[in-house]
Amino acid sequence: MIFVTGDTHGDYTRFRTDIFPEQKEMTKADFVVVCGDFGIWDTSNQSKYWFDWLEKKSFTTLFVDGNHENYDILNNYLIEKWNGGNVHFIRPSVIHLMRGQLFEIAGKRIFTMGGASSHDISDGILEPDDPDFKKKKALLDKQGKSMYRINHRSWWREELPSEAEYATACSTLESCGWRVDYIFTHCAPNSVIEHLGDRIYKPDALTDFHEEVCQRCDFDYWFFGHYHENRIVLQKYIGLYEQIIELP
Repeated sequence: MIFVTGDTHGDYTRFRTDIFPEQKEMTKADFVVVCGDFGIWDTSNQSKYWFDWLEKKSFTTLFVDGNHENYDILNNYLIEKWNGGNVHFIRPSVIHLMRGQLFEIAGKRIFTMGGASSHDISDGILEPDDPDFKKKKALLDKQGKSMYRINHRSWWREELPSEAEYATACSTLESCGWRVDYIFTHCAPNSVIEHLGDRIYKPDALTDFHEEVCQRCDFDYWFFGHYHENRIVLQKYIGLYEQIIELP
């Protein structure tokens, strides 16, 4: 079985047995996929506790990365091969599906491409090594401008793919003839975002790339998170937040 859900942001309450009772019939050969903003933030004991908690679950947890991940930590994990694609093992059964990869999971061919643009940075990105960092932060706080982030503390430029990752993704799709069963991402293609109708989210290089993929690739369903709503768009694009659904 494969289940899929949206952003968890480090809160895995929805995977409690009383909320997600299906897990009683699941094994480590069954999977729950989180569509980005999984919750790789720090190396605290609290984070370790929750990753160990997920590891003890009956199922295997998979996730693509979102814009709210600590990439300094995430990219420090060893890259390993699993079911045909590159991954980071957070725990033996808590696995990051890397960008531009193709996986064979439960008999399905799955393409993954994490990442997204943060929309909550309109007040700027502060550099912690700037001599005026404290002054600038204090001024923003005083002015009530909370839509700022701090580089390498609450924002990472790696939230969007590199040119090498885009090249890898294209090569991967070429290798399978642009035909997969499912696509897992954090953000959606431009045409889907237009249907969502939220003007906060603007097109960028990644949503442009996703638009190219949706035009060229033959797939059954595309699952994404990021927009904090549960919604079906254009029949085969599935936006998820807190809902957990089983895939056909």
